[in-house]
Amino acid sequence: MSYVLLKMIHVGSIIISYLLFFLRGIWLMQDSEKLRQRWVKILPHIVDTILLTSAITLAIVIQQSPFSDSWLTAKVIGLLVYIGLGMIAMRFGKTRQKRIVAWIAAQCVFIYIVLVALTKSPVLGIF
Repeated sequence: MSYVLLKMIHVGSIIISYLLFFLRGIWLMQDSEKLRQRWVKILPHIVDTILLTSAITLAIVIQQSPFSDSWLTAKVIGLLVYIGLGMIAMRFGKTRQKRIVAWIAAQCVFIYIVLVALTKSPVLGIF
């Protein structure tokens, strides 16, 4: 598989994953029944599996390691924080307010991850 195709799959799955998370957050704030639909519970896991697989494959193809490239380390740590906040927002937050705060915080972390990816700098990603 070519680098360009892999990157397109990766970026495409990032966009879809984020849009699904954003939409689910809007539905959370509206206390919508749409959050309980079967596809809403399944599709994000499928997209995130494609996203993670493409990320690992890209790292292998371009021979980058999160342990030797600080910007990639920052992305991985940011991703773990984003996932944790997402879990609080969508499942484990005890109150609606805590879920919404976690969802908003996840948006900030997502922006940081994107900035790090674009600048290839963990420090420039926050400015």
